[in-house]
Amino acid sequence: MKLFQNLSDSEMEIMQYVWQSGEAVTTSLLLEVFSHKGWKVQTVSTFLTRLAEKGALNVEKRGKSNIYTAAVTEAEYYKLEARHLIDSKYHGSMLDFLAAFYGGQGVSSAEAEELRQWFEKEAGLE
Repeated sequence: MKLFQNLSDSEMEIMQYVWQSGEAVTTSLLLEVFSHKGWKVQTVSTFLTRLAEKGALNVEKRGKSNIYTAAVTEAEYYKLEARHLIDSKYHGSMLDFLAAFYGGQGVSSAEAEELRQWFEKEAGLE
């Protein structure tokens, strides 16, 4: 995913299946998997096209079928999503994000110590 684009809830459901299965998927397979939702072929095809356009899925043409595989791992996606949240809502400031997250409730000593250790590790200060 070059530029981050949020995934809709339905797109995220499809990606969760792709990540968990670890296998290539087709429209017909996803129609089976999500049959309880009552999605039609066109609906699933639209989701897959959007996911490919957003860079979440790779698409390969095999005969008359398209085969889809994950273009990013689940961890990579969530990292991009978190970075996008901080960049777009908190002007790129992790400190502003943490201040908003805790909302004046304060941080326990254990949480502060855990954060200190994490930041030191990330900064290579250990």
